[in-house]
Amino acid sequence: MSLLMDNQFGELPVDKSVDTKFFLESVAYLPLFFDCLGSKVFVPIKSDISGNITKIRSVYDKDPAKYATLQQIVESEKEAYGTEWPKVGATLALMWLKRGLRFIQILLQSLADGEKDENNPNLIRVNITKAYDQALKKYHGWLVQKIFKAALLAAPYKSDFIKALSKGQEVREEDCMASVRQFLINYTATVDAIYEMYTTLNAELDYSV
Repeated sequence: MSLLMDNQFGELPVDKSVDTKFFLESVAYLPLFFDCLGSKVFVPIKSDISGNITKIRSVYDKDPAKYATLQQIVESEKEAYGTEWPKVGATLALMWLKRGLRFIQILLQSLADGEKDENNPNLIRVNITKAYDQALKKYHGWLVQKIFKAALLAAPYKSDFIKALSKGQEVREEDCMASVRQFLINYTATVDAIYEMYTTLNAELDYSV
């Protein structure tokens, strides 16, 4: 499971603070995940994730000591931007990034849990649909939702998806899913911690695009 296992997230400390440097290093490869889905229709989600990572990194690079954790970035921007916050800066970028990360999490968890279309067990449409519905759909207008429905038709076979995640290597599905479960431990904890932070700081916005 090279793409995931070669870039695992670290374990969070007791206070669930997310180290900005390590977080940016860990998420840097995730846009490649959408190449594994095959369809060019997923390019906008990939581009959105890449763009938001760049925005967060640009803020962090200005003062790594001041912005050592993601919470320090969000809290600093809350103080600096006043009424414009949270729809501004790295706070807004991280808000959208976490949704893309949640999409990946739910998709992988659904596959690891063995959820499938009994009539078409080698398709992953049911898994992608679940991830989209829970992580992104409510934030997308009808046009973007329509584009996503088109992407489903081009979703890869599970076997091809697993091979792509494994960088072209042939691996057994059970071995692949064991690696996915291992990857999800710290990954899910990190995504959950970011969501909890946004709830605590009242930084979440529900507008759609």
